[in-house]
Amino acid sequence: MDSRHNFQSSVLGMQSNLMSFAMKLTLNKDKAYDLVQDTTLKALNNEEKFTENANFKGWMLTIMRNIFINNYRKSSRENTTVDMSEDMHVINMASDSSDVTPEGAYTCSEITAIIQTFPEDYREPFNMHVAGYKYEEIAEKLNMPMGTVKSRIFFTRQRLRAILKDYR
Repeated sequence: MDSRHNFQSSVLGMQSNLMSFAMKLTLNKDKAYDLVQDTTLKALNNEEKFTENANFKGWMLTIMRNIFINNYRKSSRENTTVDMSEDMHVINMASDSSDVTPEGAYTCSEITAIIQTFPEDYREPFNMHVAGYKYEEIAEKLNMPMGTVKSRIFFTRQRLRAILKDYR
């Protein structure tokens, strides 16, 4: 019972350190409070995973960092809209975005048309990458070396940037 009390006291003693780190991660006071609360709860629920002679502060900050990264990834997935048209582009913006303009839609269709002019050997890996596939998945699906996939995506990006340089 005494070691459990010591553990809880150590967790409570870390609150100001956790809040400081959470503010650096989130840059938002409310989100920082939520992150501290989630970290504290996870630490208390996983007391048995902490080894007595380990760096307690490091353990707590690692828990917080992992929760922050997982939350960020989750929110990124939730805010990604997938265009299921033939070219399979992903538009990475919030679905409630109110600043979509006719000019923006026109530009998007122009970009799609430009990409369609690229050779399929370059277009297909690029479209899969934009759709969210990882390099390894693209290499496996297209049955080509990962280095080839990476270079084709890189050269497609470069070519697209060069063609679209006047849009800035």
